[in-house]
Amino acid sequence: MKLGFVGLGRMGSNMALRLLGEGHRPVVYNRSPAAALELVKKGAVRAESLAQLCKMLPAPRVIWLMVPAGKPVDEVIAALLPGLQKGDIIIDGGNSNYKDSKRRFSALKGEGIHFLDIGTSGGLSGARNGACLTIGGEEKIYRKLLPLFRSLSAKQGFLYCGPAGAGHYVKTVHNGIEYAMLQAYGEGFAVLDAAPYRLNMGKIAGVWSHGSVIRSWLLELAADAFGKDARLSKIEGVVGGGETGGWAIAQAKEAKVRAPSMELALRERKRSAKRPNFAGKVVAAIRNEFGGHAVQEKRR
Repeated sequence: MKLGFVGLGRMGSNMALRLLGEGHRPVVYNRSPAAALELVKKGAVRAESLAQLCKMLPAPRVIWLMVPAGKPVDEVIAALLPGLQKGDIIIDGGNSNYKDSKRRFSALKGEGIHFLDIGTSGGLSGARNGACLTIGGEEKIYRKLLPLFRSLSAKQGFLYCGPAGAGHYVKTVHNGIEYAMLQAYGEGFAVLDAAPYRLNMGKIAGVWSHGSVIRSWLLELAADAFGKDARLSKIEGVVGGGETGGWAIAQAKEAKVRAPSMELALRERKRSAKRPNFAGKVVAAIRNEFGGHAVQEKRR
């Protein structure tokens, strides 16, 4: 399939590489050209502008966006619209608020443009080797693009969740769960760090990853992080992010569901900026492992 791909950050670049590996022909655009030029070396075609990207695609066009949530998504859509025609499809595969996705769906429907919202999970490894996709929008458009979703996802790793906004709604809850899980692991390793024993964190994370009740990919990544820095002594216990966690809590409140674990995890993230701690080190290190999220290096 020949499709447009806009946004070549850490996730976007890896997804574009996977598309190439699966035999697709992405026409790529990125605001700063360096990432696009790297993909050209791998076989992608580069568009120098969003207008040119539209001209380079056959109708009906399929354009996948991987840009930051909020205003950037609206700006890209606005720039694409003059080059689109009825029946074209825009996909937002980033971490957007589901309410924004519903609004965009309605606005684009009025122009005759189809819109799918897709929550993309799996970190950098998933983006390159097969992600988990939760998809919202018109089911007939979802079905039309099944070969694309099979190419980008892990085995059994994509799901049509429902009408407009459903894909991003589910992804936001996923992120809320992720926050709580990371915080639980962080607290557990903080207790181990303060224990009256000289414990090997990496080996503990490793053995817990084999057969224990709390095994998970996040725990495997914790083992990797401890393998590189046994006491995480090179980084501060400060955790970044927080936007999607806040959205998850808001969705819980809208649904009149208590989410104390998510609330605590978000509160602890914010608290870590002023009071760094070992749990924060663990959370920050794991986030760096799965998503390349920046860590704050310890000052010497």
